[in-house]
Amino acid sequence: QVQLVESGGGLVQAGGSLRLSCAASGRTFSTRGMNWFRQAPGKERGFVAGIKWTGSSTYYADSVKGRFTISRDNAKNTVYLQMNSLKPEDTAVYYCAASKGASYSSQANGMEYWGKGTLVTVSS
Repeated sequence: QVQLVESGGGLVQAGGSLRLSCAASGRTFSTRGMNWFRQAPGKERGFVAGIKWTGSSTYYADSVKGRFTISRDNAKNTVYLQMNSLKPEDTAVYYCAASKGASYSSQANGMEYWGKGTLVTVSS
């Protein structure tokens, strides 16, 4: 069993930065791929970024590539999402999710555990 708790969301102006954190409990965190998804009002939940269990490989949605960086610290059971150059269209609830396996996945059905989300609001 893995429990995920996100933090770091808030209100920021366009062009600003935020860093989201996802603290995980459970022995299998360090062997799982970790991912961030987001859901904007009235839209489906979509993939943002993922990282392999070793941290050696990452993958990003085109909409955030070059602006967002995912990282993890297995010693702290924590995964991060550094978000720079934020845009109003980045406004969403951001969810941390643990993959069923060791790599990342852009598919929601590839996740085994989900956090409850943290709200990011970017004002113009």
